[in-house]
Amino acid sequence: MDRQTFFGLLGPQAQRARQEGSPLFPSVRLAQNLLETGGKIDERHNLGGMKAGGGMPNQWWHGETYTTPTWEFVNGKRVQVQETWRAYDSVYDFYKDQDQLFGNARYARVRAAKTVAEQAEALQFSGYATDPAYSNKIAQLIQRYGLTKYDDIDGGDVPMTKEEREQLELLQNRVSEQTEQIRALADRLTQTENRQVIAEPPAWAAAAVQAAVEAKLIDTPLGGSYDFYRLLTILHRQNLI
Repeated sequence: MDRQTFFGLLGPQAQRARQEGSPLFPSVRLAQNLLETGGKIDERHNLGGMKAGGGMPNQWWHGETYTTPTWEFVNGKRVQVQETWRAYDSVYDFYKDQDQLFGNARYARVRAAKTVAEQAEALQFSGYATDPAYSNKIAQLIQRYGLTKYDDIDGGDVPMTKEEREQLELLQNRVSEQTEQIRALADRLTQTENRQVIAEPPAWAAAAVQAAVEAKLIDTPLGGSYDFYRLLTILHRQNLI
């Protein structure tokens, strides 16, 4: 499914949820959906990483679950875990159940956000996801795909306010800085790849190597030098991979 189709299917439903009282800006919701799913909508309709948790079934979630592996950040380290998720009958049901979650005291800042940028920050501050770059990634997707157009539910041409632009630009600058750091470190990795090769990655670099493979930063975990694995570990500890 291409991005145009993805947003074309979800945009009207995100707007409907907003009209019915959802605290989420449609642009934030759509960016989160893309970030959490990679642009795929399957039959379980869980578009935001809603965990089963200890919640009771309700009119939107009927108790169905499924389990998959996922990546979490624990004590600053990216680790793979098994997680149980909620399954929904429709996208609309997912949105309504997620909105119930955002009614909890923990998400007061999400509800109180006056701008798209504030809300992206609030999602991370409230602990919705463990990824330390979560808000930056949402801001980047909003900018890349022009998702603020979905926030204009009445259909008029309403541009972002000066404050919204400034806050979104601030988040974008953070993303750009991280991108430059990754590019510089990737260049250093390239320079070290041809140095003395060791047979297998050192044990202390195992987590970093696995993260680099998952992020498609490297094609194979084998055949690197000591400096190569050391730089991968630095990237991993900085939460850049």
